[in-house]
Amino acid sequence: MAAAKTAATAVEQFTAASNKAFKDSFEKSLTAFSDLNTHSKKNFEAVVASATAATKGAESVGAAAVAFSKKAVEDQVAAAKTIAGAKSVQEVIELQTGFAKTAFETYISEVSKIAETVAASVKESAAPINERVTAFVEHFQVAR
Repeated sequence: MAAAKTAATAVEQFTAASNKAFKDSFEKSLTAFSDLNTHSKKNFEAVVASATAATKGAESVGAAAVAFSKKAVEDQVAAAKTIAGAKSVQEVIELQTGFAKTAFETYISEVSKIAETVAASVKESAAPINERVTAFVEHFQVAR
């Protein structure tokens, strides 16, 4: 009878330990799943923020390019009218040279502005993704 009681106690202890281990494992799994869900949501939000910033940057570059093109056409029309009113070949050459110089300087200036806009847009659109990568690395460093 004592052996049966000892066996019953052993079974009860084993069952209790198994139940506790299962419960602990299940709770850890739920916590891990919750953490994964939180990270996934933050990653998605970062991608959306990045795409939004990239879209704004593209819109800015597009608007600048359209404005520059419009201004360039207006300047070309004005230059053509001025050149048409020239009284000599020498004056035509001087006017055309001045126009070409101004057009080139304006072009270089505009390209520099657009390059700055693109660089700022890339930096702004990469920031949310960089933050998530940093958070991911920190999370796994803590987990180690």
